[in-house]
Amino acid sequence: PRVVVVVVGICLFSDRRVLPWRDLFSMRRDMGQDQVGFVAGGVGACSFTGSAAPLRLAAERKCQSKVQMTIAPEQKILKTPVPGLSVNNDGNVWVPQRARPRRNRKTEGMRSLVRENIVGPQNLVYPLFVHTKDYNEDIESMPGCERHSVDSVMKEVKFAHSLGVNQFILFPKIPEGLKSNTADECYNPDGLVPQLVSRLKHSFPDISVWTDVALDPYSDQGHDGIVSSDNRGDGGKGRILNDETIEQLCRQSICQARAGSDVLGPSDMMDGRVGAIRDALDAEGFTDVSICSYTAKYASAFYGPFRDALDSAPRESSNAPQNKKTYQMDPANSRESLVEAANDVLEGADMLMVKPGMPYLDIIRMLKDNTDLPIAAYHVSGEYAMLKAAAMNGWLDEKAAVLEALLCFKRAGADAILTYYSRQAAIWMNE
Repeated sequence: PRVVVVVVGICLFSDRRVLPWRDLFSMRRDMGQDQVGFVAGGVGACSFTGSAAPLRLAAERKCQSKVQMTIAPEQKILKTPVPGLSVNNDGNVWVPQRARPRRNRKTEGMRSLVRENIVGPQNLVYPLFVHTKDYNEDIESMPGCERHSVDSVMKEVKFAHSLGVNQFILFPKIPEGLKSNTADECYNPDGLVPQLVSRLKHSFPDISVWTDVALDPYSDQGHDGIVSSDNRGDGGKGRILNDETIEQLCRQSICQARAGSDVLGPSDMMDGRVGAIRDALDAEGFTDVSICSYTAKYASAFYGPFRDALDSAPRESSNAPQNKKTYQMDPANSRESLVEAANDVLEGADMLMVKPGMPYLDIIRMLKDNTDLPIAAYHVSGEYAMLKAAAMNGWLDEKAAVLEALLCFKRAGADAILTYYSRQAAIWMNE
């Protein structure tokens, strides 16, 4: 009978053994060209005339591997050997190379041994929204997040702390009647934030309480600074007054420090505010209160749900522009973040923050490579909302996607990660 043995770089047999195709050439030489002829130019497929036994017996003697074979009619030659590939001593296909990075990924034990970055609850800073009401309110654009009552904040902190979360930052929703252009409520010692900070530090002395330093929650303009009454600003609108705003921020910072705040987070992006706040704190004896500056805070589209939660978006009635582009950074710029970082370092910042997070991993890495201070990343409300929406629609594995996102922050260079997923992520990390 006349048959064709079809191979891919090797000659295969039905008992799952393999014959290196190069051995077919030696068989052809030993048995005679009239017995063994090569189809398609002698590359990988062989045929013979007369009895099949001589070829099969010769092949049986040479074959040692255990790979499946294919014998096909002569007209169905399937594949030819791949140029450049070799065959090892066992007759298996071999791509010659000494370095094989996959060896360090072959088992979970090996992967965990060489893992470069690990995120734990100790890396998380948990943002909590709080209001003056005695009940919680859902935040529609941030499923799973709430505006907490003071009592609810206390319970939430206790639970998260039991999971290993040690850092908490407070964001207040202030009643409309307490808001003004100068945001004087921000330094009221009997206000919502100072009273809650004092209560938290009394009940949980070993946690770190962070507080936001900015005027927008207290502003009837919805801006992070005081709005001028003239029309000399962008687009013929009012200006955000830099130095006058800093004066209020210093008052706010001292008030928060007196209440017991461990870390102040100036998020306003006024020029020079870190140095002024540092001097004001030191003059009052609060030399141990840290400043985590919002160093690279971009004028981003990812803040929408946060502004829903606090009603802190620029107001249509404001004399200022309906955006924050005159003080927050342009998303098109990266080197500018180095200017901001250099200023903050010189002015006494203890940590530098990048906000938003995921779309700005390059900025996180840039600051990590160019400063010696710890870096914080803010996994902002828009990022949270996107992950939640995808998970709720069954488009993503929420746990896997969230933990991967947090790991990306750490890999990029973040030491601290502010995320609304802190509570749930800590649960997953403890499983």
